[in-house]
Amino acid sequence: MSSVARTPRTSAAYIATGPKTSGSTGSSSIATLSPTATITGSLQNPEPGNPNPEARIFRMIETIHDMTGRVCLVTGATDGHGRAVAEALAAAGAELVLLGRNRQKCLAAQNGIAEATGRKPDMLLCDLMNRTEVDRAADEFLASGRPLHLLVNNAGLVNLRRQVNAEGLEQTFAVNYLATFQLTLRLFERLRESAPARIVNVSSDSYKIAKLELEDLQLERRYSVSQAYARSKLAILLFTLELARRIEGTGVTANAVDPGPVASNIAANNAGLLYSLVRPVIRSFFPSPAKAARTCLLIATDPTLADSTGGYWRSRKRRDRPLARPDPQLAEGLWRESVVLTDADLPAGWRPKA
Repeated sequence: MSSVARTPRTSAAYIATGPKTSGSTGSSSIATLSPTATITGSLQNPEPGNPNPEARIFRMIETIHDMTGRVCLVTGATDGHGRAVAEALAAAGAELVLLGRNRQKCLAAQNGIAEATGRKPDMLLCDLMNRTEVDRAADEFLASGRPLHLLVNNAGLVNLRRQVNAEGLEQTFAVNYLATFQLTLRLFERLRESAPARIVNVSSDSYKIAKLELEDLQLERRYSVSQAYARSKLAILLFTLELARRIEGTGVTANAVDPGPVASNIAANNAGLLYSLVRPVIRSFFPSPAKAARTCLLIATDPTLADSTGGYWRSRKRRDRPLARPDPQLAEGLWRESVVLTDADLPAGWRPKA
């Protein structure tokens, strides 16, 4: 497969920093928690007339672990599952960086998280649909000199009809999977330098219905919304398992999580009657983002899982064999095609574990 031409963009990604709402970096408005502390007392059950802004975050999270001083980057953190993960991390003391495309939504999330937790995150603007912007965003973060202890690749979209980006790549595959691959590998050296560090990639049980063909990654032959989404999530799972194998022993772990159905705006880019009819159903019957975030937060923060890698997590449990018939050739072939499409790979001279 030939390399896809890059489309230059004039708008640079950037980190918009600001003073933390309470105290200096590393401080938190909530009490410092021990590494295995369970949230109790006023945080979980605020007294009438004395509302606690953090309470709504913790009501659906049974255990939160201290993240003070840990730098965490979360993509797709302006809404839904990503927003819930980001809020909980900030409340636990993390130095948070929100990566998103829409400046106004990022600002709203930045201010909302600051109000809820007393900690104002930084934001990094990036359109994950564009490979050049992903490179630029990674460069911006690396240039900041900050360590990176946790990368949560959460951003995703669903398209009812096949659409391509400016580079000719099918959008669901580009945003959900290729951006995850590219951003992770561009930031891997910083993660390794900051070890122990963790990578958490958001997948989905929908991967089970996917039919991934390396010859038609862009779904040019036949497009269906279910296959586009499922294939992107299978690609994320294959990448995560292969990445974990290659980086074993570096102090960086890689795991995939399925948050389950989430009441979110993942399909909000689809205007029209169908989405307007489906959205109220999603909001009414799917679990809240805070509840869905439990699994991601477990593998992202639990100190007893510091060495757990190469796993697929669902409902706060590791599913040891997510793929009934693992196909190493498919995983390696997908890696090779992804390198061609993104110009990203592990550092030169890197030798994966056998």
